Formats: sequence, structure tokens, C-alpha cells
Amino acid sequence: MDNWDEVRTAYQVARLGTVSGAAEVLGVHHATVIRHIDALEGRLGVKLFQRHARGYTATEAGADLLRVAQTTDDQFNQLAGRLKGQGDDVTGDLVVTSLTSLAPVLVPSLTEFQHRNPGLILRYLTGDRLFRLEYGEAHVAIRAGAAPDQPDNVVQPFLDQHVALYASQSYVDRYGIPKDESEFGAHKFVSDDNENSRAPFTRWLRDTAPPDSLTFRASLGLTMAEAVIAGAGIGFLTEWDAQRHDNLVEVMPPREEWSAKLWLVTHVDLHRTTKVQAFLSFLKDQARQWRH
Repeated sequence: MDNWDEVRTAYQVARLGTVSGAAEVLGVHHATVIRHIDALEGRLGVKLFQRHARGYTATEAGADLLRVAQTTDDQFNQLAGRLKGQGDDVTGDLVVTSLTSLAPVLVPSLTEFQHRNPGLILRYLTGDRLFRLEYGEAHVAIRAGAAPDQPDNVVQPFLDQHVALYASQSYVDRYGIPKDESEFGAHKFVSDDNENSRAPFTRWLRDTAPPDSLTFRASLGLTMAEAVIAGAGIGFLTEWDAQRHDNLVEVMPPREEWSAKLWLVTHVDLHRTTKVQAFLSFLKDQARQWRH
């Protein structure tokens, strides 16, 4: 292919479905996107997209081309991620990803690590999406649940994430505290809106509390924690998050069945680099303090 820019543009249009979306991601004018698509279709002699009111949809020929473009783009990203992590100094980018629930303890630790290494640019990625280490999207991932089994990843046990049931003082003043599970029907609970959530405490709550007592449902752990703090109902928070708020009352202490194992995950190509090893050593030392 003579012009990779045109192929990359077509890939972004197919991925996002609109010219404006592709232009924003690529940092070009929307007219440039249209020109690239027209030129590529003219060169190949086929239509790559069906144009319609809501955007662009790839044709069969377009889908064939774009599968190759996606693979190539992924390989470029993978190479770039590996090259960024291969220096001998703790400088440049360090990309760490975890569940949002770890932010209360992880952000102060990341900040301290950056203070010790002032040449470092930290990127902390949170959320439910699994950022792919094999494509260079992150240097270190902290993941919960069963041990990750992706090939070419180095997986180390980290610690257990303990959660308990909490309510705000305002909720307790209004409704009291259930003595045990038999009184759950008289209370309001904050829960995950995703019925397929694999979090052990979420499954326990759905199995234990009456469905009509799950009165505040949200899609993010951060949102659920804020709802508990605001007094919307009883809900789960990690111990380290709850300790930051004076207005929370422990309704039920942590149980082993609610806890989730946390794992440190790195890609084999970056695991031995100076930057990653320095951060892993620092983080393990920090985690000993989290436990207390």
C-alpha cells in the first residue's frame, strides 16, 4: 500500500463510524478524512463504505481491508509501547491501570513514586475496560479476580481487596442498621446495575437482599461509593476507601467470601526493564503499609 495514512484514516472511520470522530482522533480536518477515503477508494477501485445519514458503514471489501489495518495498527502500538519501556532510567512514560476502587491508595503511591523520579510522566488508566499489555497500552496492570492467564504476561499475586457493608450516618439516623440478613427487606441498598458482574460481593448482595430493596443501582464502583456516602442506601466500599470518610458507619465487617484477589500483571517484554522493576518493588513496599 502506497499511503498508510489513507488506510489508517479508513480504519478510524470504520471504528468510529463518523468522519468527525476520525478527524478528532487523528488530529486532522474532516475534509482531510474525506479526501483520504475518496483517494483510497479511487486507487483500489472499490467502495469501502456505505454513506448514510448517521455516518459510514464498511462494505464487505472495506471490512477485509480494515481487518488488516487493525492488525497493523495494533502491531505499531505494541512496538511503541515496548520501546517506551526499554530505557535504563526511570523516566519517560509509566502507564499503570487498575480498577477505580484502588485509586484512594494507589494515587498517593503513584504521586510519591513520581516525586522520587521527577523525570517520570505518569498515566493512570482506570475503568472496567481491560487495557491490553500485549499492545503496549500499559506497563503495569493491577487486576482483580481469578489469576489472568493471557500468554506472554508475567502474573504475580499482590494482595486481597477487602470490602465491607457501609452506610452514611444520615442513612443510619433515618433507617437504622439491620441486625442481620433477615432484616434486609426493611432497608435500601446501593448495587451494581450490571446483573452479570463477577464481583463476589455484588453476587452475594443480589443473592441475599430482596430485589426491591436494591433501590439505587449504578454502573461504576465510584458512583456506587458516592451513593453510599450521600445516604442513598447501604453498600459495599473497600476498607481503604471507607477510611477516608468520617460519616460512614460499618454495617457488616469484611468477609472472606466478599474479598477479591489482586494481581500484578506485566508483559514479558517489559517486565525486566529498569522502570517497571523499580515501580513493582516500590508498589509492593507501599502495599505493606496499605494493610495497616
